[in-house]
Amino acid sequence: MSFQSDLVWLCVKNNNAFLRKSKNCPNFSSAPGNLTSLNMKKYSALAHAKPVGVSVRKNGKKSTIIMTTKSTKDVSTISGKNFFAETGVAKGGKTVKGLDKAALLRPDLAEEVRVKYGKIKQSFKKNSNVSKSRRASK
Repeated sequence: MSFQSDLVWLCVKNNNAFLRKSKNCPNFSSAPGNLTSLNMKKYSALAHAKPVGVSVRKNGKKSTIIMTTKSTKDVSTISGKNFFAETGVAKGGKTVKGLDKAALLRPDLAEEVRVKYGKIKQSFKKNSNVSKSRRASK
């Protein structure tokens, strides 16, 4: 870790706009790019040097899964468009191209990225079991 990311984490860990605090619960963060929504430096996209996030983007009725990483194109500005570079996660068989990139970028979060991708993909599936009425039709 660099000294800059440590300093940023010390500044934002107890006071930022995305922090959600409550009694008898861990502190959560709603920051974009936060993988597990826990307020920890490991998952923080605000303070970590190499953030990784998985999210959903809706285009009309269709939804796609997007893996986000920190932009290396324009380091001088940290605004909404330039802060994250988006790479689509391709549909595949057993291996997914975008998840391999996350494993190379952050090997400590590779399994958590795969788990979140699986949960998001499972949420897209519709329930095909339609229960029939037990009443006799007239």
